[in-house]
Amino acid sequence: MEYEIKQHDKFRYIEEGEGQTLVLLHGLFGALSNFGPLVDFFKNHMKVVVPMLPLLEMDILNTSVSGLAKYVNKFIDARGYKDVHLLGNSLGGHVGLVYLLRNEPQLVKTVILTGSSGLFENGMGDSYPKRGDREYIRKKTEYTFYDPAMATDELVDEVFEITNNRLKVIKIIALAKSAIRNNLGEELNRISIPVLLIWGKNDNVTPPFVAEEFKKLLPNSELHFIDHCGHAPMMEVPEEFNKILLNFLQRQGAIATKVS
Repeated sequence: MEYEIKQHDKFRYIEEGEGQTLVLLHGLFGALSNFGPLVDFFKNHMKVVVPMLPLLEMDILNTSVSGLAKYVNKFIDARGYKDVHLLGNSLGGHVGLVYLLRNEPQLVKTVILTGSSGLFENGMGDSYPKRGDREYIRKKTEYTFYDPAMATDELVDEVFEITNNRLKVIKIIALAKSAIRNNLGEELNRISIPVLLIWGKNDNVTPPFVAEEFKKLLPNSELHFIDHCGHAPMMEVPEEFNKILLNFLQRQGAIATKVS
């Protein structure tokens, strides 16, 4: 996926297409490439926006789920987006939920969560991050997917580079601890807008019972499981993911119903 990265004040992002706004929030080791097939499809029907979340660039005091939620709030405000459909994967879903709960914005019409943290998540292991051991990083990256072949050399290299930087490791640990502390179980019933949950049946990081708990706690939610799929359905099974999302957005009036 080759898209222009735009700059507005301190914010870097991509923005493609026209219509209601679909904002995509990536996870801890996420990147633009995670959303490639999603952007390619939905840019023809909506305005698709991917902010570059400063996961490892913020000062250590603000390196938290709440700090990232504040960043998202400032970004959406600076860009003047309305009719927002907020989609988050993994930590990105958690950040999106905190943004909603802390700001109570009237701008967001729906939320889409896939493999979201916020209730429970398995970490990468007690010894993680383990610096200098590329094979260890490969195995932990493979753990994210149902099909280990999804952990390409390029993806493993990206994670390996991050985990070999001491300051970045400190910030990864800070974010992981913040996610664990920031459990949203007692607050989710305040979110009354429509929520779509798309979950891999073989998700090792946020297992299926997590999706079922989100479904129980979010009063206006629907849950779709995808078989033979891990923690990042939009990467691993993009066609099925896009089909479920399209149907949901059509029913919410975000996209013309004639789209197929």
